[in-house]
Amino acid sequence: MSEQSTDLRETVRRRYAAAAVQVTEGGTACCGPQPVEVDENFGSTLYAADERDALPAEAVAASLGCGNPTAVADLHEGERVLDLGSGGGIDVLLSARRVGPTGKAYGLDMTEEMLALALTNAKKAGATNVEFLKGTIEAIPLPENTIDVVISNCVINLSTDKASVFAETYRVLAPGGRIGVSDVVADDALSAAQRAERGDYVGCIAGALSFTEYREGLEAAGFTNVEITPTHSVADGMHSAIVRATKPATAEAGAGAGAGTANSADSCCGVSACCTPAETPVDPTV
Repeated sequence: MSEQSTDLRETVRRRYAAAAVQVTEGGTACCGPQPVEVDENFGSTLYAADERDALPAEAVAASLGCGNPTAVADLHEGERVLDLGSGGGIDVLLSARRVGPTGKAYGLDMTEEMLALALTNAKKAGATNVEFLKGTIEAIPLPENTIDVVISNCVINLSTDKASVFAETYRVLAPGGRIGVSDVVADDALSAAQRAERGDYVGCIAGALSFTEYREGLEAAGFTNVEITPTHSVADGMHSAIVRATKPATAEAGAGAGAGTANSADSCCGVSACCTPAETPVDPTV
């Protein structure tokens, strides 16, 4: 990673760490935590009232996203969901409710303060089918082919290496798996400099891909059925959008640009997802 990319990641980390601390400290007030101050196009107001009311106030207050990916991800009972950049856990907790006790919702975040807040929120919500992981979205700490749905809420645009994010997302998804993310996307006519003029990285604007760049990036990683649907404007020529795509059902382990794991010939137990000492193959003859 270049020095500039490292600096940008640290800037993003500090901003979200500060937001988590603000919410945590606000939780000691008599009237509960105050929402983190963001533009009207971002934050908890993008969720339905009944969704907000069903979650801990701290999870709602820490929402910094540009949409509501759980509303469009079409989650089903028993599915395994991964939220990239899970923050205070609002989308993980909503996903956990949708997939039910036979499913599981994972949250991935690089910020210690947000992870601590998310764990507290999960405990308050009584959620037992959730797990929070520390790591970056460019190197997801999960085996390949283990997730059914990947969601994210205005986080991919913060990455300085989106090709790795797309490749890693493809890697961890099981064949036939899908993504349903909210993100900021720029008009094709805007240059990188023009996008930067509209906001900084931590404001979710400067790092946005154009519609064409987003589509081409997902397709290069191996995704099909790519749909990018703008929902509302967040700046001149910049849009909050719902992004959907599918990993082909016939996809082989290790497929996709930059996939970071060994292929099935090198995997343990003769299968691609059996990668911990505690796991055993379903078929004892394998």
